[in-house]
Amino acid sequence: MSRAAERRLFQAVLCIAVLVPLIIGGIGVLRGAGWLVQGPVPTDLDSHFRYLSGIFLAAGLAFASCIPGIERKSGRFRLLGALVVAGGLARLVSALSVGMPSTGHAAGLVMELGVMPLLMLWQARIARRS
Repeated sequence: MSRAAERRLFQAVLCIAVLVPLIIGGIGVLRGAGWLVQGPVPTDLDSHFRYLSGIFLAAGLAFASCIPGIERKSGRFRLLGALVVAGGLARLVSALSVGMPSTGHAAGLVMELGVMPLLMLWQARIARRS
C-alpha cells in the first residue's frame, strides 16, 4: 500500500472512530446521566456526568482536528490517545473492583485499551513514513 493510500485509510478510520466521542459525549451533555439509569439521578452525579461528557465531546473535536495533516499532528494525537488510555485504565479499575460494566461500556474498554494504542502506533508509522 502506498504512503498516500495508507494515510487516507487511516484518516477514514479516524473519521469513523471520532463519531463515538462526538455522539456519546453530545448525548451525555444534553441528556445527563438519566439516559443510562432508571429513576431519579442525584444532582451531583448528573452534574459530574455532564462535565465528563463535555470533556469527552471536546476530545472528539480535538481528535477530529487531527484528521487533516494527520502525519504532522503526532504530539496532539499522542496526548489525546494517552488521555483515552488513562480513562480506560480507570475503567479497568472499576471492572476489577465492582465488576464488568454493561456491553456498551465494555466495548469502550476495548476501544480505550486495545484500539486506541493500535491507532497511536499506526499514526506514528504514518508520521515516520511521511
